[in-house]
Amino acid sequence: MAKREAPGAVSDINVTPLVDVMLVLLIVFMVITPMLQKGVSVDLARVNNPRTMQAAEKEDATTVAITRDGTFYLNSDKTALDKITTAVKDRVQDKLDKTVYVKSDARAKYGDVVSVVDAVRAAGVDAIGLLTEKVQSRRAGAAAAEVTP
Repeated sequence: MAKREAPGAVSDINVTPLVDVMLVLLIVFMVITPMLQKGVSVDLARVNNPRTMQAAEKEDATTVAITRDGTFYLNSDKTALDKITTAVKDRVQDKLDKTVYVKSDARAKYGDVVSVVDAVRAAGVDAIGLLTEKVQSRRAGAAAAEVTP
């Protein structure tokens, strides 16, 4: 009888387990990412020269959000306009930095924004930050396209 030889080592990489793990990680990140956002999501107004306000990202920052449909939120809690003054006064009472940040949807009514600013001022807060986004320049991309032959 002839002696059988053992099969040689397979040098191909099995990528199926790798793809399975990557798909699971992708799904986990897709589920977790929306939960990481602090506060209420609004489509901020876009400006050419925004001022960066790093303190607005802090955990204890006081933020008032105004949605497109005129709903008001203090941090992530829905609140009525007439209760903003007392709620803001309670929040900033013991803080050294009494800045309140207002983030409004770009399509929110101007009167709603003015009412919120007035309510915050009535709480004794003089430092109000208006949160905006930077306009993405289209000219830079157009100029680069023109230069490239």
